[in-house]
Amino acid sequence: MNIALQKAIGLLALIAIGLLLKPKIKSKEQADGLKIIILSLALPATIFIALLKTEVHIELISLPILALVFNLLLFGLCYVLLPYMGIERGTPDFRTLLMMIPSLAPGLSCFPILAEYQGDQAVAWAALGDLGNKVFVLIILYLLAMRWYYRFFPSENVSTSAKVKDLLLTLVREPVNIVLVFALFFLSIGWHLDNLPTFLQDVVLKIGAIMTPLVLLYIGISVQPRWAELRMIGGLLLLRAGLTLLISGIFLSIAPAMSPAAAILAVVFPQSAVSFWPFAHIAAVHGLESEKKVANRIFNPGLALNFIALSLPFSTLFILLICTIGVPATQPISLGFAGILMVAVALLPPLLRRVRLPKMEKEVEVMVEN
Repeated sequence: MNIALQKAIGLLALIAIGLLLKPKIKSKEQADGLKIIILSLALPATIFIALLKTEVHIELISLPILALVFNLLLFGLCYVLLPYMGIERGTPDFRTLLMMIPSLAPGLSCFPILAEYQGDQAVAWAALGDLGNKVFVLIILYLLAMRWYYRFFPSENVSTSAKVKDLLLTLVREPVNIVLVFALFFLSIGWHLDNLPTFLQDVVLKIGAIMTPLVLLYIGISVQPRWAELRMIGGLLLLRAGLTLLISGIFLSIAPAMSPAAAILAVVFPQSAVSFWPFAHIAAVHGLESEKKVANRIFNPGLALNFIALSLPFSTLFILLICTIGVPATQPISLGFAGILMVAVALLPPLLRRVRLPKMEKEVEVMVEN
C-alpha cells in the first residue's frame, strides 16, 4: 500500500478514536481543556522545534503579508457571493458568515498534517504566515464587529481604544506568539535546537510529539453537527474551499518557480479551518445586546458555533487529501478546474431554488384565482 495512503489511514483512525471517546466527554469544559493543552502547550512546542530546526531568511517576512492579503481577498469574495447562496446582505447570518469564512485556524487543522507530511520547515513557514492571519482575526474583525454594533446602537459612549489595547495585549501574550519571538531571537544570534541544553531539547521534543494525536482526537470529540444547518454550512464550506483553491492556483501560476514543499504550503495553509476568534468577537457583541434585552440583531452566535464545529473536520480531511496526493495537487490548472467545479456545485442549488420559488408562487396564484 502507498506510504502516504497508510499515513492518511492512520490519521483518520485517530479521528475515529476521538469519535468513540465522545461519550466519555461529559461536559464542554473537558473538551475545552484538551483544546487549551493543544493551543497553549503542544502547538507552541511544535512551532518552536520547527523554527529552530530550519533556516529562516529575511525574505520570509512576505509570508504574513501574503496571508493577510488572502484574508482580505476572501472577505471581499464572500461579500459578493454570499447573496447568491441565499444569504441576504444586512442580515445577522450574512454578518456572521462574513466574519467567519475568511478567518483561518491553522494550528488545529493545518500544522499537524504539515508536520507529518512536509516536516519542520513547512511548519515554520506556516507559523510565520499565521502572524498576518492573527492581525486579521484579532484586530480587523474585532473593529468590524464593533463598527456594526455602534451602527445599531449609535448612542453608546463606550471607547474602543481600551478594547483594542486589550486585543493587542492578547496578541502579545498568546503562547504561540511568545514562542515565535523567542525562536526568532535564538535564530538571530545563530542558535538552533542543537545549541539548547539537552534536557530542554528533550522536554520540548516530548511535548511537540503529542501535537498531532491530540489535535485529531480533539476533532473527533468536538464535532457536533446540527442537521438543520448542515446543508447550508456544507455548501458554504464547499464554496470557501473552491474559492481558496482558485486563489492558490492563481498565486502558483504567478510564482511557478516555488519548491514542492512551498507549493503544497500555498495550497493547504489557506484551506485551514475557520478561527475561533471571530466567534469570540460575535459572542462579545451578543453579550452587549443581551444587556439591552435585544437578541441576535447583529450576529447569529449559534450559526457561528456550528460553522466552527463543521469546518474543523472538513478542512482537516481536505488538507489530508491534498497532502496525500502531494505535488500533483499543486498544479495551477488542476487547482483552477477543481476550484471552479466546487464553486459551481456550491452555488448551483441555491440559485436553482431562487429560480423555482417565483415560479411556484405564480402557480399558486393561478390556482387560487381559478
